[in-house]
This record gives sequence, C-alpha cells and structure tokens, in this order.
Amino acid sequence: MNISIRHLDIVLTQALNGMAMSSASVDDLMIWSSAFGVPVLVAAVAGQWWRRADRLHHRHVLVSSGLAFCAGLAFNQLILLFVHRLRPYDANVTHLIIERSADFSFPSDHATATFAIAAVFLLHGVRKAGTAFLLAAILIAASRVYVGIHYVSDVLGGALTGVMAAVAVKLVYRENSRLDRFVTGIF
Repeated sequence: MNISIRHLDIVLTQALNGMAMSSASVDDLMIWSSAFGVPVLVAAVAGQWWRRADRLHHRHVLVSSGLAFCAGLAFNQLILLFVHRLRPYDANVTHLIIERSADFSFPSDHATATFAIAAVFLLHGVRKAGTAFLLAAILIAASRVYVGIHYVSDVLGGALTGVMAAVAVKLVYRENSRLDRFVTGIF
C-alpha cells in the first residue's frame, strides 16, 4: 500500500474511532449495530420469503442475496490465506470498545455480507428495500470502524467483495432457470 494511502486510511480510521466514548447513545447504537446488524439484516431478508407481491421475482432476489452473502464470505476466506493484516487495535491505531476478534482484519466480513445483500436487491431493481439495506450496510460497516475492530480500508474492501459477489451471482444464477423455478417454488 502506498504510504500516503496508508496514512489516509489511519487518519480516517482514527477520526471515526475517535468519536467513540463521547456519546453513550451513539456508542450503544454502534456497538449494537456491530454485534447484531448482520443477523437483523439476514432476518429482514428471510422474512420476505412469503411476500405476495411479485412473489417469484422477489424470491429469486432473496435466494440470490443468500448466495452472494455466502460467496462473498468464501471469497474473503481466500483473501485471508494471503493477507494477514493486524487489527487496528493491535497496531495501536484504535481503541477497542468491544471484545477482541481472533482473526485478521482485512477484509471485513460484516461489510461483505451486508453490501452483498444490498447490492443484490439494487441489481435486481428492488430499489426501496435495496436502498434501506444499503443504508444499513453503511451503518454496520461504519460501526466496525467506530468500535475499533477495523480500518476504513477493511470495510471498503469488504464492501467491494460483497458487491463483486452480488454481480457474480447475478451473472451465474439466472432468474426463471429450472433451478430457480424449483428453489423459488418451495413453500
């Protein structure tokens, strides 16, 4: 990484993390978002399975978001075989306000998962839900920096792997294919 880009990453990370501990309500929101944002987002997606309007298309989007979620996290595991970036709190860049994490920092799985979901909805034209999921993804990604667990570049890298996974799934998992009709017809 170029020294000026690394410096910018540290400055941005410290700026966001430096806001921690100045407002109890913001701290609570960010800690909660960091801990529970992904499961809540997944539940919000899964809960739409029985939606009546445009049922088969919407189910295709839901299955696609699950596939992108998994593909993005699998891609992150491949990256982790080669990239062993210390957490920012281990490098004395941030102060941690939650429990330590046992794995490496880059890329952020939280950002990957949430941006994969948002990107799938947006790529399939489900703008209202996609925009809501995008805003949630931004909050969750920012919360990971705020609580001191990630660098800004970790969440940007995670967002990129999530979007890449969403695009790959859109290219491979075709709506109205035999497999899609089978899966979307369940229940």
